[in-house]
Amino acid sequence: MRKIFVFALSAALVGCFKVGPDYQRPQIDTPKQWRFADRQARDLSNTQWWEQLGDPALNRLVGRALQGNLDLKIAIANVEKYVGLYGTTRSNLFPQISGFGEYYRHQSTGQLGSQGTLGGKEYNLARLGVQMNWELDIWGALRRANEASMADLLSQEAVQRAVILTLVSDVAQAYVQLRALDRDLEITKNVVETLKEDLRIRKIRFQEGYTSELEVSQAQSEYERRAALIPQYEQSIAQTEHALNVLLGKNPGPIERGLTLDELKLPTVPAGLPSDLLIRRPDIAQAEQVLVAANARIGVARGQYFPRIALTGDVGQLGTQMGTLFTPGANFWTIGSTMLTPIFTAGKIAGEVHAAEATQKAALANYRRAIISAFREFEDALVGQQKTKEQRDKQANRVAAVANYFDLSRIRYDEGYTDYITVLDSIRQLFDAQVDLVQAQNSNLIASIDLYRAMGGGWIVQAEQKAGLPKPKEASVFP
Repeated sequence: MRKIFVFALSAALVGCFKVGPDYQRPQIDTPKQWRFADRQARDLSNTQWWEQLGDPALNRLVGRALQGNLDLKIAIANVEKYVGLYGTTRSNLFPQISGFGEYYRHQSTGQLGSQGTLGGKEYNLARLGVQMNWELDIWGALRRANEASMADLLSQEAVQRAVILTLVSDVAQAYVQLRALDRDLEITKNVVETLKEDLRIRKIRFQEGYTSELEVSQAQSEYERRAALIPQYEQSIAQTEHALNVLLGKNPGPIERGLTLDELKLPTVPAGLPSDLLIRRPDIAQAEQVLVAANARIGVARGQYFPRIALTGDVGQLGTQMGTLFTPGANFWTIGSTMLTPIFTAGKIAGEVHAAEATQKAALANYRRAIISAFREFEDALVGQQKTKEQRDKQANRVAAVANYFDLSRIRYDEGYTDYITVLDSIRQLFDAQVDLVQAQNSNLIASIDLYRAMGGGWIVQAEQKAGLPKPKEASVFP
């Protein structure tokens, strides 16, 4: 009865106390509103925003990336790894039961007998059974370790969602960049064809004596200059396609196209308060779970100051021969307890506690930095979206003005009111204006994508489910 009472008392003590500080979310100085808030913003941060661009080809690319991206596969495997590590840590809260079996023959040499012969003992011993070892978590150090391990697991799940967030944004931005390069190449080829025809006319006019060789040289110089840009754009297109294939987890090759750059629709500006980022951003969730784990490991370190108490026992069969096992008289059992407490460690435990506390301070600073960086990224994306839209509109007006300049310079040259250098200048300006407009359109679309990247959102979970990504298996209980 005394043993049962001691065991019950020890079990009752487990769970009543946990050494170390309990986690409390830090107070964060959150802005009340965004500095560059858009009045037409809508609460769309939880939708699959890339579908707003209206390009089925892009939608298919995003789906393939979620299925094949290797960084995402690594992140999924890391989550599986931390599920296993959590199971390992959690197991320390429970009894550890093992089976054993042994057989040996023993012989010892005794003292000299009365006749001068050696007397000795010789016997066999066989044992078969199970043994148990259970460390009682009276001080809560093991539960703190379990708490830290669960936070590590949640941190890895946040990393996986951050990979999805970055992956989808990178695919969309690379696709927009690819369509911008396609448009640049198209503009360049059109200008080169115009210059080629113009050069042919200048040569004919020179041969017939209507113009000087200077005009021919000017036309040929501009033609060669613009023609040299074609292989440059083709190289950039190929490299962008290769980069997209890496995101898809595929070997280099061509990329499917859909809408042109002009046909892509601008995503709606997502609405949300600064406090929403604390929930929607996976990198903030990861930083907080790292802080939770570091906080719990202070308790693990401090727990080493206290005695470690464990219950031990075994039960089985014992005999001098294998044949005598499994008989009524061969049963045996033992039960007991052990205690191990530190007396002198030369500052080892104090050093581990100090290191754990310092790690917690660093994790706290990292958490605050992640929040501030998130605020900055979204503000940057907001102002970027607004200002690139203004640039795009201005560049569109510029293209219209230069197109008129080009037409007028042609008419005035044909009528003899201006020189050929004015025509070439109008061609240069028209080409540059068209390319600058493409760059402004590209920048505006990428800034809009950055808005959704900076906001995060519930769409990440929806994307996981839609893509059918494998879910981590639960940690095994047996064995």
